[in-house]
Amino acid sequence: MNWERLNRTECFKDPVLHIHSNQVFRTSEYDKLYENQNTLDHQTWLDFHKQYKTDFCFLEDINDIDLNKPVICLWFFKERNDLKPGPNISIAGKMIPYAPNTFLVTESKDINIIENNKKYLRRPVLQLDLKLKDYKNILKRFYKVT
Repeated sequence: MNWERLNRTECFKDPVLHIHSNQVFRTSEYDKLYENQNTLDHQTWLDFHKQYKTDFCFLEDINDIDLNKPVICLWFFKERNDLKPGPNISIAGKMIPYAPNTFLVTESKDINIIENNKKYLRRPVLQLDLKLKDYKNILKRFYKVT
């Protein structure tokens, strides 16, 4: 993954350790994957998997995320024609917007989806399998982590 693109201002301690970034992938890289999100056996996705050697699950709705993973690593694929704000993601009470090409990474399981009055039909997200050791190594660039 392009974790080296992260900067200190995208890693937070409050209220829990987490990363919230739109710097991990350039828009052009994201757009190629976005355009082929309904065909995960497309060469673009195969190349992504081969390059980053990371397993992932593409979910149709953000409510389907698996909170049993050691690290919650989400990459938001919000629909371009969804101009409504939200839904927002609450991580230990801190609101994180559901925005395109944005990552949320944390060990915390205190994650809730805060719905708007009108729910959009499709709210896709890519949930990546990130090992706890790898997450801690990312954080060590910015914090003293044990």
